[in-house]
Amino acid sequence: MTPAANLGRRLSPKSPGSIEALFERYGERYRWFAIATIGMGTFAVLLMSTIVNVAIPEIMGAYGISQSDAQWLSTGYLASSTVSMLMSSWSLNKIGIQNTFFWSTLVFIGSSILGAVSPNADILILSRVIQGFSYGFFLPLAMYLMTRIFPPEQQGMGMGIFGILAVMGPAIGPYIGGVVVDSLGWRAVFFVPLPLAALSLPLALIFLPGADKNNNPGKLDWQGLAWLSITIVHLLVGLSNGQKHGWNSDLVIFCFVVTGVSALGFLYQQQRSRSPLMDLSLFQNRNYTMSAIVSALFGAALFGGMYAVPLFLQAVQELTATKAGLALLPAGLILTVAFPICGRLSDRTPPHWMIMIGMTMLAYGSAAMVNADKFTAFSTICFWLILSRVGMAVVMPSLNVAAFATLQPSQLTQASGTINFVRQIGGAFGVNLTSVYLDRSTSYHLDYIISTQDAANPQTQSMLKQLVPGLHQSGVDQAYQEPLAMWLLNREFYSQSLTLGFQDTFLITGIILFLALIPSVALRNARHPHKK
Repeated sequence: MTPAANLGRRLSPKSPGSIEALFERYGERYRWFAIATIGMGTFAVLLMSTIVNVAIPEIMGAYGISQSDAQWLSTGYLASSTVSMLMSSWSLNKIGIQNTFFWSTLVFIGSSILGAVSPNADILILSRVIQGFSYGFFLPLAMYLMTRIFPPEQQGMGMGIFGILAVMGPAIGPYIGGVVVDSLGWRAVFFVPLPLAALSLPLALIFLPGADKNNNPGKLDWQGLAWLSITIVHLLVGLSNGQKHGWNSDLVIFCFVVTGVSALGFLYQQQRSRSPLMDLSLFQNRNYTMSAIVSALFGAALFGGMYAVPLFLQAVQELTATKAGLALLPAGLILTVAFPICGRLSDRTPPHWMIMIGMTMLAYGSAAMVNADKFTAFSTICFWLILSRVGMAVVMPSLNVAAFATLQPSQLTQASGTINFVRQIGGAFGVNLTSVYLDRSTSYHLDYIISTQDAANPQTQSMLKQLVPGLHQSGVDQAYQEPLAMWLLNREFYSQSLTLGFQDTFLITGIILFLALIPSVALRNARHPHKK
């Protein structure tokens, strides 16, 4: 029987696959072998979380889909990851670290290949949904392993080392994706993380521990999982189709009704279940509730911005995918450096101050993009992105401290999974609503511009007269000169409306982050656990 097939096998503490036995076999070096193994797989998965964003314009062109359809490549990824995040605790207790990692990585590899060969947009989106589902297991698994292989006094160091790996993937993903898209095409981006993911598989069979027979995983709350999945899918579908079909359309109303019913079903199921996916009693804790609200707003703004910025750079500034990725690279690298520094600061500074400072930086960086247009300097865009990423580094460690500071130790496992779920689901809604609002705002501005410009308008006539001579010099037949000039003018109108649409979207993102300052103030009573 191969190690990968040992799904049903339970390991005693001193069995060959236990953590204790692995430490006896490899000594103190074992924890670094384990970190390297987990780091490879997690880095590959997190790389894919952002590498696709710069390929979205190419994918839209390849399949002839709109931006509102293409956003499902990000929304579906984030939404499906929230479901598996809530399953991760049960999976780790049921089949162990090794098998959870192995099968999640295998599913990730398979879905990446499916994405690379997808014949249409629907299959491509499906592959991203499957990728996101596998991704949801990795972060809880890694955090759990850190608590097993490091003593309490060294767990901060272990989390910091792993945190650098976790941040590095999304940081360099857009640039790598841009280079690959321009050199090899968008399909090739799905193969980029596969070598690392494949290498981590045999290492997992050697260095990761199996299931512990002393664990009691309980039963997975399948009913709660079904209710939750129905809620998320129908809410996202309803929101994304409101602009396309009308907010009063039968489809949108049906989706919202199903969302309400299934949400009530999920809450009822969590109250009656002996092994709930989400411990609702956590929200009786004021600090935790405020932290969850901040996390949701933070996730919405963060992932919405990560989706919108590469699209803006390519659609408005007309940068290549490589240069769009390059604009995001300095901010990502600085985030990698700032993250451990801010982690240390979070041990010494009241969480609410760190969160408020970081949110202000994020909000200012997003609001500054309101001034961005086709002619904004590359260095200016880079500076605004760097400011936002430093703000992100300031917020995240302190937000976790504030969330867990007043909880009991027995609540921490559920609390960690729930706060990650809230941030990811906030991100899914953030991308979805960013896409919807961008389409709505662009259409509004385009309708307004066109209503003031027609062939009889003197200003329009003046612009057409400026275009026609250039077309004549280019050798365009006289019969086609005026229609072509009108087409070029309409394209310019769309470009202007798209720029204004992005500016409105960035403004909304900034407002959301400023709103997050309100619940942040309520966290002033939270303190780091060791300062109690």
